[in-house]
Amino acid sequence: MKGILGRKIGMTQVFTTDGVLVPVTVLEVTPNVVLQKKTIENDGYEAVQLGVEDKKNANKPEVGHASKAETAAKQFVREIRGSEMMSYEVGSTVSVDIFTSGEIVDVTGTSKGKGFSGTIYRNNQTIGPKSHGSGHHRGVGSLATVGRNNGYINKGRAMPGHEGHLTVTTQNLTVVKTDAENNYMLIKGNVPGPKRSFVVVKSSIKGTKSVAPFELIDYTAE
Repeated sequence: MKGILGRKIGMTQVFTTDGVLVPVTVLEVTPNVVLQKKTIENDGYEAVQLGVEDKKNANKPEVGHASKAETAAKQFVREIRGSEMMSYEVGSTVSVDIFTSGEIVDVTGTSKGKGFSGTIYRNNQTIGPKSHGSGHHRGVGSLATVGRNNGYINKGRAMPGHEGHLTVTTQNLTVVKTDAENNYMLIKGNVPGPKRSFVVVKSSIKGTKSVAPFELIDYTAE
């Protein structure tokens, strides 16, 4: 498995040479620095630790860890497990061109936070009677009825609370284009998270690994 870290910029659309519109998400993927290598002998598994974007106000442990790779402390750090990335040494960089057009990838990000939400929005519960005098329209309802469960609220009970801001992985997305010179990647469809949020792009773990590459219209050609 191979992977790289990036930042979601937003969505747009591109056209293929045969006139097909393709909705894409634009990811800014600056060169990732290899901060650490995990080996079976020392750690029990193989992985490389990647970091992207210099971090302001880093603490001493973060600075010391990054100094081993002769770089600055990074804002976003994640591990990519597997033997495919083990050819990279500590301090080297990983660019966006490790992926090509047509490859199938999984993208992991943090979903948009929705704040405090009730059970009707958060858990799709049924709204109460709308008739006049009901007094119970969007309430949570009975929680611990005595006689059925002895007044005990079971773990996992649907209740109001914080909605969103969860780690989400969207699988089997197609890479439309990568540009190492301008440090960006186009992925067909939408990926998790708000604009400017960090994401992890990794090789797909299931299904087809690649499809026919996209032939996009080049508007810069004269």
